[in-house]
Amino acid sequence: KVNGTSPIHMVSAWACESNLVLGQVKTEEKSNEITAIPNLIESLALEGSTVTIDAMGCQTEITQKIVDAQADYVLAAKANQPELLQNIVDEFRFNKNFDRSTDIDYGHGRIETRTCTVISDFIHMEHLEKWSNLNAVVRIESVREFKATGNHETATRYYISSLKQNAEKLQQVVRNHWAIENKLHWTLDVAFGEDYDRKRKGNASQNFSLINKIALNL
Repeated sequence: KVNGTSPIHMVSAWACESNLVLGQVKTEEKSNEITAIPNLIESLALEGSTVTIDAMGCQTEITQKIVDAQADYVLAAKANQPELLQNIVDEFRFNKNFDRSTDIDYGHGRIETRTCTVISDFIHMEHLEKWSNLNAVVRIESVREFKATGNHETATRYYISSLKQNAEKLQQVVRNHWAIENKLHWTLDVAFGEDYDRKRKGNASQNFSLINKIALNL
């Protein structure tokens, strides 16, 4: 906080293929991204595109908004949706009808192996009607090996999707999602110094954020 005023929080839409910020919405005071994301979705022409959002955006209302916009979604599923997450874990535990793809990435002093498993023929998923056009659940298992130390790191992430695609395609979609962190948020922080910005008066913070993103697009 600065002089008792909390920093503003912006929700941005990033186009992975064109590397452009398409829009931004300020979260309302005493609110969060869950209420801002639907407003941002409504402001964009999304027909034919795929929308990816982290776990906070894994909400039934948001999937409906995306489907209404004639788009598809890939949403991270975590403990904020405990029933959904447990259903997904059970699906991968017991369902043997799946598609799988493995990708190996070399760089930054490490070797990362990512295995994507996709199930679209559900056995254990309950209350599917809550999630608009839910056609697949996705599991990404990653293993990082650090060349200098020989240490390993493992992680498992889950997603839900309306896409009817194979594991290779869905692995690519999930990887593209992280572009908003690497190409937008990191650049705004490191190159533009946005995290150190102390503008608080009126709409100055929101307006300057917009100017930064116009400059980034250029």
